[in-house]
Amino acid sequence: MKLAVTGGAGFLGFHLCNRFAEKFDEILVIDIAPIDPAEYPDNIKYFNTDVRDFESLDKILANADVVIHTAAALPLWKKKDIFSTNVGGTRCVFESAVKNGIKRVVLISSTAVYGVPEKHPIYENDPLVGVGPYGESKIEAEKICEEYRQKGLCIPVVRPKTFIGMGRLGVFQILYDWVRSGKKIPIIGSGKNRYQLLEVDDLVDAVYLMMTLPEEKVNDTFNAGAKEFGTVLEDVGALCDYAKTGAHVFPVPSWVVKPLLELFWIIRVSPLYKWVYGTADKDSFVSIEKAERILGWTPRYSNAESLIRSYRHYLEHTHEITGSGVTHRVPWKQGILTLFKKFL
Repeated sequence: MKLAVTGGAGFLGFHLCNRFAEKFDEILVIDIAPIDPAEYPDNIKYFNTDVRDFESLDKILANADVVIHTAAALPLWKKKDIFSTNVGGTRCVFESAVKNGIKRVVLISSTAVYGVPEKHPIYENDPLVGVGPYGESKIEAEKICEEYRQKGLCIPVVRPKTFIGMGRLGVFQILYDWVRSGKKIPIIGSGKNRYQLLEVDDLVDAVYLMMTLPEEKVNDTFNAGAKEFGTVLEDVGALCDYAKTGAHVFPVPSWVVKPLLELFWIIRVSPLYKWVYGTADKDSFVSIEKAERILGWTPRYSNAESLIRSYRHYLEHTHEITGSGVTHRVPWKQGILTLFKKFL
């Protein structure tokens, strides 16, 4: 059996390939970003291919038995690239799967499709209102699923909360850097809102169930998030307590910081995009009852445990971190946040 993982060079793709290495004869890693072969199992085969390039993609998937489609342009990308990758690329994957007789494609979507709802928890049948090009593109990608399900393709869709874990950098590297430096950690709003996260190992467990359970169970859409989580103050506070660096959280009124962050994002001197600062002071958690009931999936890690695991790995590998970029496996340039860090 051969597994194809689009976006295999990314944070989730890296974990999928390593966890599933012993379950497949070969794993086809498809990504426009390079990989370090030393970080991957021996039975991977890397293809430097864009999912928007149907002809090249189709040749690769001709050799696959099942596909996990994780490739996506993140919110820091240009709008046109977000839509062409997240929507157009998804269509290319589904079309090639049908052409090549592949029966199942697991689609990694996002809870960004729900926007910023007023009621919680959020269920899979709640309205979809994307925030910004990323959220909107994920909604459009999900719409394509129904079209290809009608063509006989089994497409389990998972909507994960923000997932973290070993090797997660991006915006979380900024948090870890400030905690390690013993700084005050500003929390937008009171910090009493509940913001659910997800450990990447738990997400990988859910994906495996979606790949292996009978089609009649999985050909559907499922939320995924931590089962145990507290308020932002409690969870980030637990990380600070673990670090023992003197770092501590302090709330900052939303009306003060949000307009500044919006301005900083518009002029591109801050990496914190609208979804990050726009939802940071809101409740944000989904119901995972459907995945528990139908898939038999139960997440193992709480928010606090996931943050601490990820931070501990960061400390162990800080000396290896170089450069910057716009993916979750590299640091993001802090921009003007570096100036604020000096005074906190």
